Amino acid sequence: MQLITGKDGVVGVVIFCSVPNVKEAFAMAPGSSIVTEVPESDCVSDGLSEALTSIRLDSDSTCKPWASSLVTVGLSSLTGLNDLLECPVCTNSMRPPILQCPNGHTICSSCKHRVENHCPTCRQELGNIRCLALEKVADSIQLPCKYQSLGCTEIHPYQKKLKHEELCRFRPYSCPYAGSECLIAGDVPMLVSHLINDHKVDLHEGCTFNHRYVKSNPYEVENATWMLTVFKCFGQHFCLHFEAFLLGMAPVYMAFLRFMGEDSEARNFCYSLEVGGNGRKLTWQGIPRSIRDSHKKVRDSFDGLIIHRNMALFFSGGNRQELKLRVTGRIWKEQ
Repeated sequence: MQLITGKDGVVGVVIFCSVPNVKEAFAMAPGSSIVTEVPESDCVSDGLSEALTSIRLDSDSTCKPWASSLVTVGLSSLTGLNDLLECPVCTNSMRPPILQCPNGHTICSSCKHRVENHCPTCRQELGNIRCLALEKVADSIQLPCKYQSLGCTEIHPYQKKLKHEELCRFRPYSCPYAGSECLIAGDVPMLVSHLINDHKVDLHEGCTFNHRYVKSNPYEVENATWMLTVFKCFGQHFCLHFEAFLLGMAPVYMAFLRFMGEDSEARNFCYSLEVGGNGRKLTWQGIPRSIRDSHKKVRDSFDGLIIHRNMALFFSGGNRQELKLRVTGRIWKEQ
């Protein structure tokens, strides 16, 4: 395969193929095109044309009489090419090896077992036929990050693009609500609205907090998670969590803070937590963790204020039959 480039990057694609009457093409950026040379052995008359469903011929393109037809492909947007490289099963971008059925429908190799070796489109048996033409397209093009609409401006070769997107700082955040398998993902403003409206989490303005936790029967400790509140502080949002779980055989309570943003930004802040009673207190100081880390990952790393049940009952006072903990704290910005 061959690419034609100009001062603005890729300017054209030509496909050399022995298949006559090629009628379909795929779309790319306005004013640009790709040039692709496909050996005769890579062309399956039904397969290639079926796979390249978004390709269109330029108005002046005609099939030449020599053995290989020369086709200039005009690409109107990146959408068609992204769709072309999208697996119909997992909807992720396909990486080589890319498989195709006898009818030319493509699928990523990792999804083959998920469809029990049958094409999800026509139900033909898949086998191990590779779509070499599409693999060559994937190896030769450069595409913008799929999170471009969220602010990412990076452009990468296709293979590096997929790796970049796994760690792109503009990729959506998963819902940080603890105690549920919420599948919502989005940017921070969208997630704050989601937490307030759908999970009924309180939003507080300010950099200090004072929360009281009461449990009538502290001897029944089950794994439980709570997001107590979301704080807006220094123009950023933070999630305060409180959890009860067994650390080995010992019941413990844990409080910690997560930052709604990237880890690199979280490192600009510090926070402290304090719990006490009867003239004693425990204090924790640390750096909030990014919500890129799940609440379970933070909990399992013990990165927060941990209170063993006996100590919690001592702080509670009284006859030790009821848990009454007051957790206070503050957030500040490092200079």
